[in-house]
Amino acid sequence: MALQVDPERQRRLLDVAESDRAIAAARHRRETLPERAVIAEGDSRIAALRSDRIIAETEVSDLQRQGSKLDAEIDQVRARADRDTQRLTSGAGPAKDLTSLQHEIDTLARRQGVLEDQALELMEQREQADQKLANAVEAHDAATAEVDAARVRLTDQQADLDDELARLDAARAEQVAEVPPELLAVYDRVRATGKVGAAKLIGAQCQACRLTLDTVALGEIRSAAPDAVVRCSECGAILIRD
Repeated sequence: MALQVDPERQRRLLDVAESDRAIAAARHRRETLPERAVIAEGDSRIAALRSDRIIAETEVSDLQRQGSKLDAEIDQVRARADRDTQRLTSGAGPAKDLTSLQHEIDTLARRQGVLEDQALELMEQREQADQKLANAVEAHDAATAEVDAARVRLTDQQADLDDELARLDAARAEQVAEVPPELLAVYDRVRATGKVGAAKLIGAQCQACRLTLDTVALGEIRSAAPDAVVRCSECGAILIRD
């Protein structure tokens, strides 16, 4: 026997269906908030920038180490030259030794000049590396700040949608309470298939699937008792007749 429900109670399903549509739309908006894409893209960019920053930090560290080693070597050469100069100035020792000292002083002077040129070149490299690191840090910090701001916006937007969903769920609960359980069960079974559970029948067109019913199906619906629960022959939705 066909399910029979008071037409007015059947019409309550339209309110439930509208609530379900609004709930589905709100959930979709929550899942597809633009900030999610901003955060995902930003996280990828931050990872790449973090790699750039580490590379720049490593380069600066290497140059610092090279600079310290070079400075120590220059200090050693300068100290050795100072000692030799003092010995040469004192004039103490055989002439042959003094000649050797002068030769060593000249050699140390050339070596010091080479090392100081290297130190100058290294200093220029260090300046470039420091600037590169500063740029990397700035880019990384800017991207991080942008993502952090997007996370705050996302949290706020989600909270707003959660409030909206709570209101919609509460309204739906009130509407469902006015629908007979057996009718609601049919409605839920249709919705479980991913289709609209209930819709108006306007003329010969189902407002759920927007298809026009054939003459036979339409005739059966029109001849059914006012309290008979009728369904679309195309999509299965419960049809609410005027």
